[in-house]
Amino acid sequence: MRVVICGAGVIGACTAYFLARRGIDVIVVERTEVAAAASGKAGGFRALDWSAGTPLDALARRSFHLHAALPDEIAGDWAYQRMTAYSGLVVPDHARSHSPAKLDWLSDGVVVVDRLGTPETTAIVHPRKFTSAMMSAAQSYGAELRAGRVTGMVRSADGSAVKGVEVDGAVLEADAVVIAMGPWSLMAAAWVHLPAVFGQRSPSLVYDTGTDVTADALFLEYHEGSAVAATVEVFPRADGSTLITASSDQAPLPLDPAVVTADQNEVDRLQAISERLSPFFRPERIIARQACFRPVTQDSLPLIGKVPQIEGVYVATGHSVWGILNAPATGQALAELIAEGVSLTTDLEPFDPARFRVPIYRPVR
Repeated sequence: MRVVICGAGVIGACTAYFLARRGIDVIVVERTEVAAAASGKAGGFRALDWSAGTPLDALARRSFHLHAALPDEIAGDWAYQRMTAYSGLVVPDHARSHSPAKLDWLSDGVVVVDRLGTPETTAIVHPRKFTSAMMSAAQSYGAELRAGRVTGMVRSADGSAVKGVEVDGAVLEADAVVIAMGPWSLMAAAWVHLPAVFGQRSPSLVYDTGTDVTADALFLEYHEGSAVAATVEVFPRADGSTLITASSDQAPLPLDPAVVTADQNEVDRLQAISERLSPFFRPERIIARQACFRPVTQDSLPLIGKVPQIEGVYVATGHSVWGILNAPATGQALAELIAEGVSLTTDLEPFDPARFRVPIYRPVR
């Protein structure tokens, strides 16, 4: 059996790993580079139980535990680290913080309000390093990473089953195809029946903070004049970098992930906010000014499973802000679905792409 995976982001890499570990012939087709988009520019934050009470709960819990186990199975250092998470707010400059949970590295204008997670329930990885490690592990089991752009789907004579994909105009034969191109999965809607996937842009700054910032994730409410409050997220990582991001904005999705850039006004605003948070977030410490598009769906749940109306085509995208967290369980369950016909470790029914099909109206006679 040969499976072609379109996209070398974290979802594609994890799916490739769990398929290749089963001895299945896997080819990952990527037009730019591994972790070129959100998989390389996300915060990497993970939470065990923040999806409790939602359809994502079982997937998140399974994936959280897989993240904890993978460092013992796969070579490489992707800065896996347990951490504490706090909520808080940024107060005006003249106010002082009297928070009992005050963190030494924060400015006085940052008030820590509540603890959201402990090292038992929250953690972080470096997303690009994690994605690259998963892809390398898949390759160690025989998976192939091939440069190219998927331009179409090849079907059987009657159109009912997939026979491969077109890569830069040439046919690459396959028994199954996985669409895992993040928000760019919408391009596949021209080839198969696929629900809408949208891209939501998130700006971020990455600082070189060394050991000055402790392993404490922050979710801060920030008010700017009379404007609506923004949520600022701070993610210190074990490699000495700290990523800071804020509210997402809407922007046209470029055709090429390599040309994604942040809006300069948004980056300048984020830098000004960051400088209010800590004396360690100084301009000379910035090592990246960036943005990425996160894939989202109409109901904010991912698409994971068989694509309707054509045998052998699968999709895995739409994970929004939880792509890094939920990638291992998504890849494992999708590999089971492809190889065994059913996902054994996680129930994928809530994420079935067929849930968006419009029913055919038939009048009662």
